[in-house]
Amino acid sequence: MTAIRILLVDDHPLLRLGLRRALEGEPSFAIAGECVDLASARAWLGQGGQADVAILDRGMPDGDGLEIAPLLKAAGMKVIVLTVEDDDQEIRAAVDAGVDGYLLKSADTEQIVHAIGIVLQDAGAFPPAVVQKLTRGGGEDPLAKLSARELEIAEYVAQGLSNKVIGAKINLSDNTVRNHLANIMQKLGFHNRVQVATLVLQHLRRNRRAG
Repeated sequence: MTAIRILLVDDHPLLRLGLRRALEGEPSFAIAGECVDLASARAWLGQGGQADVAILDRGMPDGDGLEIAPLLKAAGMKVIVLTVEDDDQEIRAAVDAGVDGYLLKSADTEQIVHAIGIVLQDAGAFPPAVVQKLTRGGGEDPLAKLSARELEIAEYVAQGLSNKVIGAKINLSDNTVRNHLANIMQKLGFHNRVQVATLVLQHLRRNRRAG
């Protein structure tokens, strides 16, 4: 079995050490690299560095860690933010940057390992407390733009299911589900599945309050 390669991008040496030891203790994980700032992350990528998942801090000495997220995504990595920032604006900024998961530094090893498994299934890894912050707010509900099939898929996305699992549930291929999801995001003006999930959860919350 090929090991899952992890890139650590964090300027705190003790945190990196703890993460490395915890993840190397998992037989299916291998640390592909460690970067202490955005410059070293860019250099690592420029030298051909490859990984499956990047665990990224936001508070870097040379900028916001989210600046490097698009480059990590373009290199084929899933990106999990691991940070102390937990206010609504910070979380929304990370989601808008297209990250695949968002964890607080209070997360334990089991939560981090679980999040890695989730993002590798093309699902979003966002703890309930983070999802609750994302679903605050109101406004018009644009879900009426979606077809019945698209709405069904959007609801499964909100449950945190991967394209493969969704396809199995409704007898569609992964590619067909992916195409439907692309259409959903285009109609809603979104660019990642977490935004879709957040919208559906907002809709459900409003319906519960109305009921």
